[in-house]
Amino acid sequence: MIIKALRIGLGQLIVFIDFITRPRKMKRTPEAQAAVEQAAAGLSLFQFHACPFCVKTRRTLHKLNVPVALRDAKNNEQDRQALLEQGGKIQVPCLRIEEDGQSTWLYESKAISAYLHERFLPQ
Repeated sequence: MIIKALRIGLGQLIVFIDFITRPRKMKRTPEAQAAVEQAAAGLSLFQFHACPFCVKTRRTLHKLNVPVALRDAKNNEQDRQALLEQGGKIQVPCLRIEEDGQSTWLYESKAISAYLHERFLPQ
């Protein structure tokens, strides 16, 4: 009981610190931002709200100004089941990449961050 309360409290503290220290969004021309939004349409992030690694991944998304659908794998049973059945395991963060009718499931915050930087950071 005490451990659960501590975890909840620490989780909320992590979310609060993220909120007050969030980096600025990358600025793009309207045309470039529209291209990013179109490219990101096939992405969705399966995450837990207070998970430190998920917070890190959401910060990267925010900084790169990439709108991605967030899926709550902790509180939404359908999202959790999709992550397990299609992704193969319940591990977050997990980025689902839908391209050409194929789904790729990318785990680990470092790998997701590297993918996002490679795909959405201007050259």
